[in-house]
Amino acid sequence: MALRLPLSSLRWRTRLTLWFAALCAGLAVVAFAKLAELALALFALMVKVYPWLPIALTPTVGMACVWLTIRYFPGIQGSGIPQVIVATRQATLGRSVSALVSLRIAFGKIVLGAFALTGGFSAGREGPSVQVAASILNAAHRFLPHSRALRQRDLLVAGGAAGVAAAFNTPLAGIVFAVEELGRKLETRTSGVLISTIIISGLVAIALLGNYNYFGHIRVPVLDRSYVVPVVAGGLICGLLGGSFSWLLLWPQRQKDFSLWLWRKAHPVWFAGACGLIVAVVGVASGNLSFGSGYEVTSRVVSGEATLPWYATIARFLATLVSYYSGIPGGLFAPSLATGAALGSNISPLFGHASESIPIIALCMTGFLAAVTQSPITSAIIVMEMVDGHEMVISLMAIALIAKAVSSRISPELYQQLANGWPLAPETGSQESTPAQINVATTKEDKPPHQ
Repeated sequence: MALRLPLSSLRWRTRLTLWFAALCAGLAVVAFAKLAELALALFALMVKVYPWLPIALTPTVGMACVWLTIRYFPGIQGSGIPQVIVATRQATLGRSVSALVSLRIAFGKIVLGAFALTGGFSAGREGPSVQVAASILNAAHRFLPHSRALRQRDLLVAGGAAGVAAAFNTPLAGIVFAVEELGRKLETRTSGVLISTIIISGLVAIALLGNYNYFGHIRVPVLDRSYVVPVVAGGLICGLLGGSFSWLLLWPQRQKDFSLWLWRKAHPVWFAGACGLIVAVVGVASGNLSFGSGYEVTSRVVSGEATLPWYATIARFLATLVSYYSGIPGGLFAPSLATGAALGSNISPLFGHASESIPIIALCMTGFLAAVTQSPITSAIIVMEMVDGHEMVISLMAIALIAKAVSSRISPELYQQLANGWPLAPETGSQESTPAQINVATTKEDKPPHQ
């Protein structure tokens, strides 16, 4: 009996530490969501009063954001998902992860991620929420009763999953994302950590934001054999477009010696200003359709309140690509969903479904996201949960798998490939891997981090 009490106390201390960290992660993601919402509203208000303001505002915000990132918060640029993937690898090898996930990085990601949205950049908060939540869970590792109570890698995976779940209000997608993108497998010892973290973070989001569907509730008609052609054709189109988008995102990493990327490396702040000017011109020319995360426009399209012109897909595609090139902290999930929604709105008349375009819009949202991320199950479940479209689950899975198959012929997996661009950190002395794993990992060429 004397031996069981201390063991029980250690277990409860581990659980309480984990639950408190999950609570903090949920609060941080909700704060990020509200701050991003205020940033988007502020930009929309300024543009409504001064339609040409983005020509000056967007480059200025981009330059300031990148300068602050380089000066005070290195490691927060881009989506944040590649950083978490690298952190899980380095934690497994017993290497430091402080340059990838930390409370400083979480703070910078939230503040500068929202700041970038005040300039109209086409970026989302969902991918960055993965890095924010993983940073908070990782910080909790030092407060565990002993370092082996839970592996650092497990906390990183659980934090990343909680970030997706709380950001989208999609708990099932958070679990699948952890398996499909971060962890690649779900161990028995990890599953309890993962699920309890997602539950607590999700409850915090629901308590503060309400039990909402991210894009509302869509009305799904009877999906008969007439939707076979839209699923197949939509999968092919989304796969080609999304695969090309992913290929272009990897261009700077693949051809580092190209003159444009050499200039970006030498003058990152000026490069961000040039990117901001392009984003502003594209946004003004498209009637403000490509500014921000795309949440408001996509919500209206999904609900059937608006249709989009033919150039909306092109504008969102270009604005998101250039926003990513700029080096600002911002994600790809929401802009990819917005691009897919615009594409679905454009192509639905081709299949004779002009009056019932909403299911095709949801299909193309799934297809394009799956093609970009090459995570088909996560993409299908995210859209299914976001629009409360459980009747479409088979169709969503089908188009996601087709789009992923096409995309994989054009580009490698985006986040995994971006993760390969980060150098290995020095060893910390804590080894969680076998010598064979360490030997394999350390023989890989270290590459400079991708911005």
